[in-house]
Amino acid sequence: MEQQKKNFKIVSDKKTRVILPNMFTLVGVCIGLSSIKFAFDEKFTLSVIAIIVAAIIDGLDGRIARLIQGTTKIGKELDSLTDVISFGVAPAFIMYFWKLNELGRIGWFICLIYVVCVALRLARFNVNSGQEPSWRDNFFEGIPSPAGGVLVLMPLIYSLSDIQILNINYDFVVPILFVAVSILLISKVPTYALKKISVPRRMTIFLLLSVVLYFGLLLIYTFNAIAISGLLYFIIIPASFIHYNNLSKKFKEQDISNEEHEDIL
Repeated sequence: MEQQKKNFKIVSDKKTRVILPNMFTLVGVCIGLSSIKFAFDEKFTLSVIAIIVAAIIDGLDGRIARLIQGTTKIGKELDSLTDVISFGVAPAFIMYFWKLNELGRIGWFICLIYVVCVALRLARFNVNSGQEPSWRDNFFEGIPSPAGGVLVLMPLIYSLSDIQILNINYDFVVPILFVAVSILLISKVPTYALKKISVPRRMTIFLLLSVVLYFGLLLIYTFNAIAISGLLYFIIIPASFIHYNNLSKKFKEQDISNEEHEDIL
């Protein structure tokens, strides 16, 4: 009897470990779809906030799954499907209702191109994620879909912020930005995989303080903080490209040195 009770607890715990991160993922789907409804009702402020919340959830569900050892193949595929909706379809609809609809069929075609690029980006990620671990795991090929989803919203976010330094022609900037982000999504330009960055223990307290400070600014100056974050991300892309190339040269030299050493032996 005692053994049966113990086995029951083990099965129950395993189900919880699997269900919990997937529940987070499904909540992200609902929030992403809700952002489309907000945009349809011309509540663009709520639309942007919904996408940001979906991005935060996307960053948490995988970590929770790994933390409680609840990673599954279903969870992986569900996460990709959620990303297509929350960071592909939803941002495309938001920007179409806000500005791209003024371009008629061209605006809709641009939206389609962007969503297709998000889907291709996620398909490539799922295929490559099964490879053996290496230093390249610290980088993505192209920008990740959550970053792409936020970046295409940047003109709208800028218009909602208090940072009105530039007089932007949105009719020109929005389609150009959509095409640029679409190219970055399917490109092989290396970008930092922030999920995999490790922090020394002595720096943990500073990291926690920085996170608390950032979320404090996000709550008080929501769109200002997001606009600045998007600009900083654009600046980081060339830096990650240079860093990747330097590491690539370093490890190639090490491989050549090891091969020469083996030949001597």
